[in-house]
Amino acid sequence: MKDIRELGHLFACAFLFHFSSFMVIPSITDITVEALCPGRDRCSLAIYLSGFQQVITGLGTLMVTPLIGNLSDRYGRKALLTLPMTTAIIPSAILAYDRSRAYFYIYFIVKTFTGMFCEGNMQCLSLAYVADKVGERRRASAFGVLSGVSAAGFVSGTVFARFLSTSSTFQVSATVAVVAAAYMRLFLAETDRGGGCGGCGGEDEEASRPLCSPPSSDGESSPRLPALRKLPSLENMISILRTSNTLSRAAAVVFFNSLAESGLQGAILYYLKAQFQFSKDQFADLLLILGIAGAFSQLFLMHLLIPTLGEEKLLNIGLLASCAHIFLYSIAWSYWVPYLAAVFVVLTVFMQPCIRSIVSKKVGPSEQGMAQGCITGVSSFATIVSPLVFTPLTAWFLSEDAPFKFKGFSIMCVGFASLIAFMLSIMMRAAPPSTSQKLVNAIHVLA
Repeated sequence: MKDIRELGHLFACAFLFHFSSFMVIPSITDITVEALCPGRDRCSLAIYLSGFQQVITGLGTLMVTPLIGNLSDRYGRKALLTLPMTTAIIPSAILAYDRSRAYFYIYFIVKTFTGMFCEGNMQCLSLAYVADKVGERRRASAFGVLSGVSAAGFVSGTVFARFLSTSSTFQVSATVAVVAAAYMRLFLAETDRGGGCGGCGGEDEEASRPLCSPPSSDGESSPRLPALRKLPSLENMISILRTSNTLSRAAAVVFFNSLAESGLQGAILYYLKAQFQFSKDQFADLLLILGIAGAFSQLFLMHLLIPTLGEEKLLNIGLLASCAHIFLYSIAWSYWVPYLAAVFVVLTVFMQPCIRSIVSKKVGPSEQGMAQGCITGVSSFATIVSPLVFTPLTAWFLSEDAPFKFKGFSIMCVGFASLIAFMLSIMMRAAPPSTSQKLVNAIHVLA
């Protein structure tokens, strides 16, 4: 608990950042559709533009996040956190000023490029900061608390969005983003990046072995890696992931899970608008349920279950619940079914803290940013592939030219990607190391 208390300022920054980021989500679908297809509930152009934005942002995140993570290992987490927290201010400020079609396109372009610095880097750097401060045995719980605080920001932002007008929503979002950046610069203390005892976990814990150390007795080879002094390529990331069987396995699971998550995020709001005529208030209600369930689970439930079940079992539970969550969305037969499906988030949120903790324990204290950045890069690569696969399906089955009447077909396909992640998580525990390496190689070939 002492370790957790030392992270108070980071938690405050994460809360404010996610409060600002998520409070605009209930409004953005209506603004997009109204700007591109006035007076209509369906808009294929909006779906394709959202997919294009995902691809470009994911491509940028894939390139930028490992670099930012590596730089934070050398120059400090706080110094690099300034980048995502300041760039996040600009998109909300644009729509706070005007939401006409012209300004929407300006917002769209700016949001696409600022997303490269915000979406992956805030998570990557926050996780590395926590790893610097918290020992290995308590790290999964600390990651869960960080995710829970972020979810609490999500809930608070959604509540505000539910009762604010659209114009006021973006004004408040921009203001809170400014406050978050200022708070971070004034109060957040820099870490020692593993130079002290914060990241080692104490004498009762075995310190993480650096990636650059010689091969260990457990059979995991760790070739010496060069520092990433320039923009890292996909080959750099693959080399890092190959240094450990655990990292290879985690990368494969993260890829397919992120493929599913990105596919769901890109389709669900347009699907609900077309299927049940959801608007800003219904979106806010649904997101509120998601946020409350996620915050409760990560702040309270996960802390109790980690010592009993362990990270790998909780990871499998989260992935299985994610499959059920997505499949239920796809076959929703009434407006209340999406609200029921949202309850599964109580279990699905276990996935991210558990997989990040497993990765964190396999690298040295001075390599947390690099490792978390590479895993985030794999996740970002999935967000590039996802729109290419699922956006055309979503637009096709929500249009009047659908081959058969099943508006949730693309979401069902997303569910199969989530099922693959679950099956890989189960199979990897008994699979030989070569299987993990082949999967990482397959992702490389796909790129």
